This record gives sequence, C-alpha cells and structure tokens, in this order.
Amino acid sequence: MNPAFSSLRRLLLAAAVSAPLAATLSAHAADDFITVSSTTSTEQSGLFNFILPIFSKDSGIKVRVVALGTGQALDMARRGDADVVFVHDKVAEEKFIAEGFGVKRQEVMYNDFILIGPKDDPAKVAGGKDITEALKKIEAAKAQFVSRGDKSGTHAAELRLWKLAGIDLDKAKGPWYKDTGSGMGPALNSAAAMNGYILADRGTWLSFKNRQNLSIVVEGDKRLFNQYGVILVNPAKHPHVKVAAGQKFIDWIVSPAGQRAIAAYKIGDDQLFFPNAEQAAEAKPVARKK
Repeated sequence: MNPAFSSLRRLLLAAAVSAPLAATLSAHAADDFITVSSTTSTEQSGLFNFILPIFSKDSGIKVRVVALGTGQALDMARRGDADVVFVHDKVAEEKFIAEGFGVKRQEVMYNDFILIGPKDDPAKVAGGKDITEALKKIEAAKAQFVSRGDKSGTHAAELRLWKLAGIDLDKAKGPWYKDTGSGMGPALNSAAAMNGYILADRGTWLSFKNRQNLSIVVEGDKRLFNQYGVILVNPAKHPHVKVAAGQKFIDWIVSPAGQRAIAAYKIGDDQLFFPNAEQAAEAKPVARKK
C-alpha cells in the first residue's frame, strides 16, 4: 500500500473517532454550569463573589448569576431561562410554585430591611423603631423618597409597608416620591444624590461605599424581616433545566457547609446574611451586631 495513502487513511480514521469524542466532551463542559436568576442584593452585597467559588471548588459546577429584581428573576425562570431561582419575596415565590414553575421552595437565609435617610432628617424619623410611623412622617413632610420601582423583593416590601401605614401611594405620589426602576446599588446612589430616604436591605447597605450624607434612620421593626428562598425550576415546564446540577447547588446552599459559607461572609465585623435553612442544624444564626 502506498505509504502516503496509508497515512491519510490513519488521519481520517483518527478524525472520525475524535469528532464524536470532542462533541461529547463539549457537551459535558456545557453541563458544568447552571444559571441562577437572583436578586441584585445577593450580587451587589458581594455574597455570591464569596460563596460561589467555594461551591464550584466542592462540586466542579460553575454558577452563572443573572441579578435582577425578584419579580424579573421569577419571570426569567418562568421563561425557562434559569435552572434555579434565589430570591426574597415569599408571596411571589409561593405564587411561582403554585403556577407550576418551581419544584419546591426552601428557605436559605435572612437579614433585614432598614430605612436609610439624610443625616439632617427632614421628616424627623431617626432613631425610631416603627417603620409605618416613619413612612407616615415622610409622606406628611413630602420629604424626598427614592423607590426601586422595579418589582424586586425590596420594592414589594416597600409597597406592603406603605399599605400598612395606611397610605395610598397612587394618590399620595408627587415630586417627593421618585421611582427609579433600578437595582439596590443604583437606587442608593440616587438617594445619596437627592439626599432622600430609601428602604434598603442591610447587606447591600453594608457593602455600599457612596453613602455621602446618608445613614440608618429606622431599624429593628419585626416587619423589616427579610427572608431569602431558593427554588429549582420545574423541568416538567422546561425539560432543558439542568435538574441534577441545579439540585446539587440547592442541596449545598442549605447544607451545613453552604450555611457556614453564608455565615462567614462579613464586611469588617458585620455579618450580612444569617443562615436559617432547616437542614443546617450545625450552622445556627447568630445575633446581628448593632
């Protein structure tokens, strides 16, 4: 046989064998990540940058996070564009499950909302413990208030609190109330620029650098409790959902190892999130430092 022909045949055979192998390896590589639709607070607080490398090292699975308001994160999952949802609006999460888009909701961690305001405090609310009374004073004074206005968990909490305060925002809104339609960090920047009040999650506030004349003016009201939950997107709705990898992430985040990772994330001496998954008996929440 002609040596040149023999060499060519060996090359063709090698290519025929290696092509399917390469395709298989490529498919496996594509399966080594999941997409998590989550809130801006989990990203902008720095939590994901801290805990996800730990999970990826333990599991070999990379996590691609799309940070949106909770409402948008759930809508993304409804479209089948995420494998897991990690958000903080229990009412909206339970609706998502009831509609058949999620398999099961599991609680992961909590922190709290706080009312931020200018140090000159034109509405005279600083030091209070009653968030509804503070909102009444802000509305009465027509003091600048910045709202995320983005269907996020924080926005939903804000709207519930206005309602609890007996204020009809549709009637009360005016130049004093600013809808920004933005994430927590940009909304805080707007509040700093306007010298206004804003409802924020404590985690993002602790990591926020552009405080200017802002400080915490109301905290400690039990109605400011902020619970986070995690949900696997239902493969019965979207068969392409990466069930095994997504469930592995959920199992880790509610396990003692994942809960310890959450508890270990601090800025200075301040713990930003407090694990409270039922399975994590070894990782009890600790008292928040005032």
